[in-house]
Amino acid sequence: MSGAAERGTLRRIAFIGIGNMGWPMAARLVGAGFDVVACDVAAERSARFAAEVGGTAAADAATAARGADAVITILPTSKHVGQAIEAMDDALAPGMLLIEMSSGVPTATRGFAEALAPRGVAMIDAPVSGGVPRARSGELAIMLGGAAADVARADAVLRAMGNALTHVGGIGAGQAMKALNNLMGAAGFLIGVEALLIGQRFGLDPAQMVDVLNNSTGMNNSTQKKFKQFVLSRRFDAGFGLELMAKDVSVALEVARETATPAPFAALCREMWASAVGLLGPGMDHTAMAQFSEKLVGETLGGGNRAS
Repeated sequence: MSGAAERGTLRRIAFIGIGNMGWPMAARLVGAGFDVVACDVAAERSARFAAEVGGTAAADAATAARGADAVITILPTSKHVGQAIEAMDDALAPGMLLIEMSSGVPTATRGFAEALAPRGVAMIDAPVSGGVPRARSGELAIMLGGAAADVARADAVLRAMGNALTHVGGIGAGQAMKALNNLMGAAGFLIGVEALLIGQRFGLDPAQMVDVLNNSTGMNNSTQKKFKQFVLSRRFDAGFGLELMAKDVSVALEVARETATPAPFAALCREMWASAVGLLGPGMDHTAMAQFSEKLVGETLGGGNRAS
């Protein structure tokens, strides 16, 4: 069986958003033999992708989408996705599949899908979890929302990027799941940093505390993959923005509001992440959230020095 036959009808993929996550994800598709047309708001980035990785670069979203079997969007917010869909309007043809992989707002995604359906353009949402390292290795977790038949059409494309695909419901369900996943990750990070600061003031070594936590019931994603690597090292460069995490926690709170679910702890978590964005400023990595807690305490993790 040929590679094209194995991939089914989705051969030419317009990939909109060649950012920290989009670049390695699109590279996985190129490596799997798909015909990738890359597009990014920074035109030089998509051109560099084509030169270094393969595929072709398009100057704009409409050019990328024209003639594609599927369009993948992975952009900062649903507002950006809406702008991309509007820009691609004339290029979106019946039979195309739009795979929305951003951490977007479920209700906005449902609106996009409803607007596209009468034109014969199907849409699924497929946000990812795992960060840049797992994007590079093709081991992302992908949460899927949409009609079963549309999800099945995208299977080979998605399996080039992830190894844990879960269809969780109708359109928007994947993004709801992703937002709730990131809410839990954000909360776990915050409480972990607070625990490390308390322990340090008591006289415990934060690095040793992380080792103990990882062998105990306090273990979470942050103790395993963030505290030593990006906080205690003072690198703060995990590859996912502070503002994006704050946005995802806000999306989770919006899901809570729409479902009339009281969520006081989640609301406090959202306020703390939003406050950190205001205090630390734009462009920070989400692991720099530790600096917000350090400023509250007046102490830096790992050295015991007073935080400025």
